[in-house]
Amino acid sequence: MTTEKRTYCLRLGCLAILAFALSACSSAVEGPGGKISKVKYYHLMPFFSPNTQNVAILFERQHYIYGAVTKKDIVDRFGHYYAVFWKADDRTGPVTVRFEYQQAKSGLSKRVQEVVVDKINRSNISKFEVVGPEYQKSGRVIAWRVSILRGKEELVSQQSALWN
Repeated sequence: MTTEKRTYCLRLGCLAILAFALSACSSAVEGPGGKISKVKYYHLMPFFSPNTQNVAILFERQHYIYGAVTKKDIVDRFGHYYAVFWKADDRTGPVTVRFEYQQAKSGLSKRVQEVVVDKINRSNISKFEVVGPEYQKSGRVIAWRVSILRGKEELVSQQSALWN
């Protein structure tokens, strides 16, 4: 096999891997009544500061610590931060955004946080935090599920790979 053929096969293989990776990373989920376009999360870890000069990465950490004065304030900010980007097909009436999660030290018990949204826009963002004593006692979030509900009807849901 010539070097030209090997280079061509290598490029073709890299292109196939890139296409597969990009398709696996698309996180948009559509349901019968809505769409979750992205679930963005950030883990503010204790005793870890990024070893980088990239201003964007350093800014995100500073953004979550902003306003903390004492050491206790900073420790209470450690944990997981989630932002759910979603849309509902029918924007009349309130919907409930439910965030269910499991933590490393809590065994099989599932915890729930809910936000009721009365004014539904074309694009919506709901934010959830697992921080402070809850994070310190039960550890990091290992699995999560987000659902958009209207009454008892589930419009759309998305979950992490480890959710069961």
